[in-house]
Amino acid sequence: MNFTQEDTYKLLQIIKARRDVRGNRFINKPIEDDKLQMILEAGISAPSVGYSQPWKFVVIQDENIKSALVENFKQENTQAKAIFKNKPLYAQLKLEGIQEAPLNIAVLYEPKVDDVLGMTSMKKMGEYSVVCAVQNMWLMARALNIGIGWVSILDEKKVLQTLKAKPNTQLIAYLCVGYVDRFYEESELKTLGWEKEKYLNECVVKL
Repeated sequence: MNFTQEDTYKLLQIIKARRDVRGNRFINKPIEDDKLQMILEAGISAPSVGYSQPWKFVVIQDENIKSALVENFKQENTQAKAIFKNKPLYAQLKLEGIQEAPLNIAVLYEPKVDDVLGMTSMKKMGEYSVVCAVQNMWLMARALNIGIGWVSILDEKKVLQTLKAKPNTQLIAYLCVGYVDRFYEESELKTLGWEKEKYLNECVVKL
């Protein structure tokens, strides 16, 4: 399959337009089944070390589970506020949309018992494969004008217990997924001045 220059430019636009969506942006509109299917298919189309495909996607709509995850977040966020006490901006940030989003997706890593091709030296390649799946999902969602917010201020062990995950499973990403009122033109944290943007020439070394 060959792609046109227009296709290439469109892909770059989608990549640059991807945003981490907070809870105050989600609107009360359900995600169509076919679009959720496309997002999940994008996930399982990611590359994986040794073709291990070590991912599991838990789609969460149950309000009781969401409530438990919100409490998990609140406990962890209290600790984070203490860590960032010298940055008053932190306390003003809306950092999750667990209940506001119509659905959540927990992206899990299920390691294989047997040795995996490509992981004999770099043991983290399985987790990195699942991260590739997350990026695929994020880009597909953006192409569908659906927002995704990645919540990382969570106690992983408690999340896995809430989800009744299998032993040895790891939580790679907890995603809030839904339609939004708008996408920011720039990253919200960039706009607020949390960090300065790195430019390409700062990130590339030629040897």
